[in-house]
Amino acid sequence: MSWSWTLYRYLARQFSVGVGIVFSAFLFLIFSIDMVDTTNHTAGKHVPVGAVLGMVFLQIPDLGLKMLPFAVLLGGVFAFVRLSRSQELVAVRAAGVSAWNLLSPALSVAVVMGVVAVVIVTPLTSRMLVQYSALEAKYIRGEESQLDVSKNGLWLRQGDAEHQSVIHAMRVAHQGTQLEDVIVFLYGADDRFLGRIDAHTAQLSPGAWALANAFVSTADGAPPAHHKIYSLPTTLTPSQIQESFASPETISFWNLPRFIAMAEAAGFSATRYILYFDQLLLLPAMFAAMVFMAASFSLRLARLGGMTRVILYSTLAGFGIYFFDSLTRALGESGILPVALAAAAPATVAILLGMTLVFHQEDG
Repeated sequence: MSWSWTLYRYLARQFSVGVGIVFSAFLFLIFSIDMVDTTNHTAGKHVPVGAVLGMVFLQIPDLGLKMLPFAVLLGGVFAFVRLSRSQELVAVRAAGVSAWNLLSPALSVAVVMGVVAVVIVTPLTSRMLVQYSALEAKYIRGEESQLDVSKNGLWLRQGDAEHQSVIHAMRVAHQGTQLEDVIVFLYGADDRFLGRIDAHTAQLSPGAWALANAFVSTADGAPPAHHKIYSLPTTLTPSQIQESFASPETISFWNLPRFIAMAEAAGFSATRYILYFDQLLLLPAMFAAMVFMAASFSLRLARLGGMTRVILYSTLAGFGIYFFDSLTRALGESGILPVALAAAAPATVAILLGMTLVFHQEDG
């Protein structure tokens, strides 16, 4: 049978509608759960309603992006099962269309969705997640600590509403616990400037930064006072510094390569950023894997015993892929697995498994 572009467009449209319906249901579920969770976290803290709604809406795109592979899986199942129940798949197969030709429209849509998600959606979600993180730090954690790496060095902000310190360092060592060529700007309430500290190095110890060869200047214009070791109080710990360092999800796909280079030049490990970047590159392949997994279950609806069992098997397969992806990510970030292998393993395994099952149905 010669391939009909009318049939191709029809199958692509049915798959897109199925994914859209499932993804919309996921978004509604995410909104409901996140609204309850955010309300519970802000209870008793006198957080404005607008801030609560803002945090919810700013986080939804990032959570929705994480759920998109599962929407492709279950949306594909929904589309294929609906076509099977209406006997349309039976008619198409009877006309001589192979399972591979049958899946090509869905695969094309899935790959395009993956590319759009990476190059267009992730830059938007990263910006929104940055705004969400700022609101969360202000209204839920009640703190302001942010670490940023730029071409001009590293900036670290610490403190509360009464006393704040803005620390700048040209070089970083030991994952942010040792700074070199340090300048500290001291502020009080209402951003009132209190003074400045210039130091050769700063070493983080429990409860304080130990500034070596420090010159302390005050806002009243008095001559700088020299201290061999000056102790600057802080509530930061090494783990908090690492956690406050920008998460991979807050960085645009287009900015990740430059950020990785800057982080490594500043002395930070960029493993999790490289891993995240590689996973974004492979996201279209992961979406294609979800199509194969959906087809491997839904195209044999009669043999499996109905819709309930298909949904159960598909859900279990989705959780299995998610668990395997989390496992390989943890192994990659810890250095046990090479980063490229940790990023490629989930999509590769899912594609091979799905193709094997489709091969079995088509030729077995």
